[in-house]
Amino acid sequence: MAKIRKKSVVPVYTVAVIWIFWATCMPMYKLSHFIWLIVWSFMAYKLTGFIWRGKWVEVADPEPVYQPTGNAELDELVLQGHEAIRQMRQLSSQVKDKKISGQIDRLESLTDSIFNHVAKNPGKISQIRKFMNYYLPTTLKLLHTYAELSAQGVRGKNITATMTKIESMMDTIVVAFEKQLDSLFSSEALDISTDITVLEGMLQREGLVGQSMGSTKQS
Repeated sequence: MAKIRKKSVVPVYTVAVIWIFWATCMPMYKLSHFIWLIVWSFMAYKLTGFIWRGKWVEVADPEPVYQPTGNAELDELVLQGHEAIRQMRQLSSQVKDKKISGQIDRLESLTDSIFNHVAKNPGKISQIRKFMNYYLPTTLKLLHTYAELSAQGVRGKNITATMTKIESMMDTIVVAFEKQLDSLFSSEALDISTDITVLEGMLQREGLVGQSMGSTKQS
């Protein structure tokens, strides 16, 4: 998310009021009258603009534009990555908890770096298969669940408990994404099977996924 300053409308309204006042209460039949009007308007605009500087607002970053390479496997993988990034960006804006939103932003940045690196180094596609088949879809599922629960007006014990469980796992997930990115810059592929087993065990122990989730994991 990028931040831009949205200008205040106060200076414009102030100048409009000055012109209306001048037109109804002051003479306007000489050139000097118009010059003074312009001078006062300019000074009022600058002064009110200095006092009311507007506010910073967040705007969504432009969607990445991917140019197909002709490598069907690589193109499909990168497009899936862009879709995951789009979902993370949307989820981050929906979640009000600043810590969780910040962690989602971190995951978005890491995911973007992972797929950008693979796009430039197609030979490393095999190094992110487990990441693509398990880490990424599981993380997105958890984030969607958290966003949906956080949007509930009334939170009972079950909703609060589930949100707390997901919050407690976010640090582990961020570290896993960081390790995946770091492994791409190593001469040896990182075996994240152990990390997947640990994450899967945590998910099942906390009751966040069913036993069937494990069957979707691919080597």
